Amino acid sequence: MFQSEAERNAYLAKYDAFKTDPVLTYMVLDRENPSSIRSCVWSARENVRATRHVLTTDMWETINSTWLDIAKTNYADMQDMGHHEFLEWIKVRSHLFRGVAHGTMRRGEAFEFWRMGVFIERAENTIRLLAARAHTFKPTGPISREDTATLDYYQWGTLLRSVNAYKAYREIYKSQIDPRRVVELLTLNEEIPRSVMACVEEICQVLEGLRPRSRCFEQSRDLLNRLQSARIDRVYRTGMARFLEDYRAGLHDLSLQIQKDFLMIQ
Repeated sequence: MFQSEAERNAYLAKYDAFKTDPVLTYMVLDRENPSSIRSCVWSARENVRATRHVLTTDMWETINSTWLDIAKTNYADMQDMGHHEFLEWIKVRSHLFRGVAHGTMRRGEAFEFWRMGVFIERAENTIRLLAARAHTFKPTGPISREDTATLDYYQWGTLLRSVNAYKAYREIYKSQIDPRRVVELLTLNEEIPRSVMACVEEICQVLEGLRPRSRCFEQSRDLLNRLQSARIDRVYRTGMARFLEDYRAGLHDLSLQIQKDFLMIQ
């Protein structure tokens, strides 16, 4: 969960040990953690507030009501509701906002930029989820429920469920969970909405429509070409961590180039 030394140090500056209650408090409700769910919802609300002139009233009301609910929530409230139930509520509110945006925004430049932001963030989040399991990636075949020596069947299953891809995995592979296939599904399968491939394809489409001769469009096409030529056996040879870091860095560079091309930020 804490993928960098800076993240771990920031947590340990406030809490003594990695235990369930303080970790959940820090990741969900901590006002001083810029990556907490509470902080992210606040930032999203402020962004919507600042751009209300191009967004719809329903979008503002949806994000504002979500913020008002989470702003008054403390850890005891989350415990009373249940950790799983509370996080499911957050997920549903996130889905609701995206649905409202897609269903009410005028199909103009603002809508396309919103779409592009969604897909960049979605691709980065998928990479982060996989990166958290990279240290255990030893693709030696399907994982049995009895196998606890290397990879955890339940953790990979939970990862699939967290991106709503568990059912799709079963439909496509019709087998026990194989970490190599999980990585393949979530990076290279364009039919999975949260796969890196699907997200980069959408980013390319948006940029082609907005500015097809831009440097950022060229970078997005290069990133897509690399994904289309990738094969999961190469991931095994080069290492999952390196594979994911290459694409994480590529997405980061693309985001910076988009800022330069459209916002003239140097």
